[in-house]
Amino acid sequence: MSLSKEQIVQVSGELIEAERTCTPIVALTERFPDVSYEDAYAIQLKTFDTLVRSGAVIVGKKIGLTSKAMQEQFGIHEPDYGMIADRMVVREGSPIPMSSLILPRIEPEIAFLLRDDLKGPGINVANVIEATEGVLPAFEVIDSRYRDWKITVKDSISDNASAGLMILGGKLTPIRDLDLRCIGLVLEKNGAVVSTAAGAAVLGNPAQSVAWLANKLTEYGITLKKGEFVMSGSFVQAVAVEAGSHFRATFDRLGSVSVRFE
Repeated sequence: MSLSKEQIVQVSGELIEAERTCTPIVALTERFPDVSYEDAYAIQLKTFDTLVRSGAVIVGKKIGLTSKAMQEQFGIHEPDYGMIADRMVVREGSPIPMSSLILPRIEPEIAFLLRDDLKGPGINVANVIEATEGVLPAFEVIDSRYRDWKITVKDSISDNASAGLMILGGKLTPIRDLDLRCIGLVLEKNGAVVSTAAGAAVLGNPAQSVAWLANKLTEYGITLKKGEFVMSGSFVQAVAVEAGSHFRATFDRLGSVSVRFE
């Protein structure tokens, strides 16, 4: 590790304050060019340790930067992951105030609700399907606490994979007989189609994305737990959000999810 424990605590505290005040800070890698992946995840874990001590409940995990579109958008070539706390889950139909965010973008995803624990190493697509109660259509609102989205993958990791808010659709669909690679998506903004894609855009299969996460978390002694949900990654490039925007994501055979910003 290139950062001291004191520096890790300091940056974590600054990120918590940046989110609270909606005031972005200078990117981690701009301040510490030699920061390691281990440092970045240590900052993320410190942040969630602080939040849990303050009463937050971890209800899920998220995987980011899984599609080629997202990796190209941010100049990044590997996925990352973050934690989801209860306060990050927004009820569908409840408008989201722009004043609560910094520079948000939105991503349509499939959320996996786990029936069983998933603990790596060695987890594969078949294990994920067997351990999944069902999937839901979902949105993730990503938001960076670092200024102007000028980030690397290490910045994203330290900032909880740029996680913002999660909106879950109301339909839970079993996946045993579904080929998630072929699930089509239509994303609409203000009634106009802005993107289309299929599940294969997410690491070849959204279930493969969840398998990647289960194995990656093993390095940090973390398990995907029964009852948690996992955001498996965006099908398409993130779309900018403005006040008055309304989004709907419709997934073949899975239903739809919608959200409005004000």
